[in-house]
Amino acid sequence: MMLHFREPAKLKTKGVIFEDVYAARDSATLENLKELSSKRKVIEDSINQNCYITEAIAREMSGGLTCPFQQVDLRKLEQYLPLLENLVYHVDLLGGNHQIAWWTSELKIRWSSALGASSFFNLMGPKFYQIDNLHFELGMVLFLYGAILRERALEIVPSDLVQSATLFREAAGVFLYLSQEVFPSLQPTFPAERPPEATSYMSTVMSLICLAEAQAVSIKKAEEKGTTAGLLAKLHYGVAEMLGEAIDVLYSANGQCKDISSRFMEFIWSCKALHELRSQKYLAESLKDAGQVGIAIGILHDALINVKKKMPGEESHKSIFRKEVDVAADMLTKCERENEFVWQQKIASGDELPLPQGNKIVNAKPYRPKRWERELAFKI
Repeated sequence: MMLHFREPAKLKTKGVIFEDVYAARDSATLENLKELSSKRKVIEDSINQNCYITEAIAREMSGGLTCPFQQVDLRKLEQYLPLLENLVYHVDLLGGNHQIAWWTSELKIRWSSALGASSFFNLMGPKFYQIDNLHFELGMVLFLYGAILRERALEIVPSDLVQSATLFREAAGVFLYLSQEVFPSLQPTFPAERPPEATSYMSTVMSLICLAEAQAVSIKKAEEKGTTAGLLAKLHYGVAEMLGEAIDVLYSANGQCKDISSRFMEFIWSCKALHELRSQKYLAESLKDAGQVGIAIGILHDALINVKKKMPGEESHKSIFRKEVDVAADMLTKCERENEFVWQQKIASGDELPLPQGNKIVNAKPYRPKRWERELAFKI
């Protein structure tokens, strides 16, 4: 079983009407702006849960998906993004034109955060960040797109492991594009107070999380095929290494992570600890099969001590941990009995235990932005 954390897709936004702000010089530009506003309104209503339709209809429209945040149709985002890319392109062509800059400020582009420290406890509703820059809109929509790709991947894990891993890799590619292409050049122009989602470091973190989840799904497939315990141990530790990289990025970019949701931080730490335990369990199994029962016992004993210190607070995550701990504890008991009556080997500890090794077998699927190349003309 995997730990689930669905908050990244829980973004909110305020309305934007492009044609009321940008003065179009011709009817084709005006229609393009209206289409842009219309397609954004569909997304806005979906994520703000403003659509007055029944749950059954929403599920049918979204292809049977049960999670409300997955009912934001990916096709709608895929239709909006090329139009938005085109507007960003034409606005950027005009450079520092003061009229265009003033119009953009009048759009009042506002998004909330799903991963900020105050995201879960704001009784007055979500805090909205306003940044008068079309690249802020582009970045947040792309973040939402990556988050919903990840949600789709989580939803279909039980039924289609291959497709789920592919969707995780696609999401990782979207976040990698954000971290490398969209946000780096904008950091100097963005205000200090902005949502974590509008930063390169958070996009890097989300890319690593998606890759870790893609590998976790691939491990499930490997387990079904009867892959050796030694290789499974390395694959699980590869997941833990990717999550460790994500933690390092967060702390190097955000100090003590005071601006980041504690639940988000716990999720990453818990996933890392869970896959470390699974890695050590498989490593112990492979060593036991090779007759090294004393080392296997030492590994399991050490693993159980460490994981009990990292038990998550969230009940759904805690139950998964307990099951894994019970399996490892049962395995330790059997190994100890077998060693006592058959092998009588010395129990390894400390430096006698082998260092874990990780294998990483997944990579991000590159995201290729699309732009509907339509000429836009403004009255400036």
